[in-house]
Amino acid sequence: MILFLALTFVGIAVSAFCAFAIFWPLALVHLRDRHPPLRHELGDAAFVNPAAWSWLLRQRYRAASDRNLDGLATPARVSLLIVFVSLACAGVLWILSAVVA
Repeated sequence: MILFLALTFVGIAVSAFCAFAIFWPLALVHLRDRHPPLRHELGDAAFVNPAAWSWLLRQRYRAASDRNLDGLATPARVSLLIVFVSLACAGVLWILSAVVA
């Protein structure tokens, strides 16, 4: 049962990553088109850049005061948080299953 729950958390992480893969590029394109100074803070290859993820998780996009950007970056932030939390939960459950068995 523990491994089933761990696998469930992995499934949640996959679905959250799909949401991240939709909203994060849209937010990056919005930044490129409407807020070039903020886009330059993220650097190249921002989609896979951990520094850009940190920028997203710390809600630095709110400095732009753009509701459209908030509407794209907030779901990307939430989905990235869900990816990290659900993978951490899956890892804890996997270790727990190894200890219990």
